[in-house]
Amino acid sequence: MDPDTVLTLAHDQAIQYPSVEIEQPFGPEYNVFKVRGKMFMMHFDLRGVPSINLKIDPLDGEVLCDAYEEITPGYHMNKKHWVTVAGAGTDDDESVGIGTGDRGGGSGNLLDSELLHDLVLESYCLVVAKLPKKDRPVDPKIFGGRDGG
Repeated sequence: MDPDTVLTLAHDQAIQYPSVEIEQPFGPEYNVFKVRGKMFMMHFDLRGVPSINLKIDPLDGEVLCDAYEEITPGYHMNKKHWVTVAGAGTDDDESVGIGTGDRGGGSGNLLDSELLHDLVLESYCLVVAKLPKKDRPVDPKIFGGRDGG
């Protein structure tokens, strides 16, 4: 999936969630998606490649970074709790260093829209779960068809 499609799909999904607001606290080139004042996603360009940061369970983050070249530890974030997702570009994009194995990981799996959907949903629900119960716009255990596990 190309980087622009990653950004578009993630944006379109995130804005549909309850209580989501988009702010630009770091300037107009950074869109920060928040739920009740807490960030769960950020759009930005990383060396010219549209990218997003998403909150992640630390164990899931390690597995995903090892399995997908488009997923790396969170850029300018806590690398244990955040990942950066950038779609795969063309062969001409190798000089960018994003999604081209610059981290030494990746098994050749390609990011698809279903995985991206799951990552955005998981990020939103992880942040909602940390909110006081009275402030939660949804039940993070079951929102979006999650099984409650």
